[in-house]
Amino acid sequence: MTFGERLGAAMAAHGPLCVGIDPHGALLDAWGLPQDADGVRAFGLRVVDAAAGRVGAVKPQVAFYERFGSRGFAALEDVLAAAREAGLLVIADAKRGDIGSTMAGYADAWLSPGSPLESDAVTVSPYLGPESLRETIATAVRAGKGLFVLAATSNPEAAALQTARTVDVAAAEEQTVAQRVARDVTWPNGSPAFDGGLGPIGLVIGATVDRDELGLPDALLAGTPILAPGFGAQGATPEDLTVRFGPLAGNVLANESRSVLGAGPDRLAATIQERAARYREVLRG
Repeated sequence: MTFGERLGAAMAAHGPLCVGIDPHGALLDAWGLPQDADGVRAFGLRVVDAAAGRVGAVKPQVAFYERFGSRGFAALEDVLAAAREAGLLVIADAKRGDIGSTMAGYADAWLSPGSPLESDAVTVSPYLGPESLRETIATAVRAGKGLFVLAATSNPEAAALQTARTVDVAAAEEQTVAQRVARDVTWPNGSPAFDGGLGPIGLVIGATVDRDELGLPDALLAGTPILAPGFGAQGATPEDLTVRFGPLAGNVLANESRSVLGAGPDRLAATIQERAARYREVLRG
């Protein structure tokens, strides 16, 4: 199966909720876990256990593992493997972005079958130029993996850059930076190989942003998976899934992290189940 097919099947079975695995210091303390690699490993594995069978996808935040060096990466490898073994789609939130052989190295690390860090998809940054991602996109497609490219993130300080206007010299057309990114990186999604379903190249589009201001209409995003931060602690509600994304709502993974993880280990599974059910109700109308 392609990444888009696996994502579509996961969302059909469990709904759009994607649970973030973000073991930051305050949560480790609240969960009674040590501030070390053993703590983030235990945290991640508990989230995997609570999420398995209740949602289709999880999104480990790589930075919270990376801060503990090689032992932190070993802990992350265990969490990634456990999540995939549990049947969860794994989106590594690494936000990698570079050029040439360096970007190829990142692609091999996160997307190559059999890699210690193998994930189903990884978040990447286009701000060294969308063209810098072309080989990474090709790697993802060949491996049956996915990418989520930063386009319209939910943090307020991104708006000045992502709504800035640029001109396509060849087309003499003014576009926002977010729109230019979307047009330049989602080209594989329209391939007949994906039979009109979800393609392998997704975009990160915050649930709290104005898509009209960013130049991201429905037509441009057809067939594109969307990873939407901003739900939960950042203010967007499950009802905003259809309000903000309209006919695209079925393409959207609604990410919640703090709002779910803050329930603590004893209430985590029940909270995930409740939130997942609410998103499914919203989509059913």
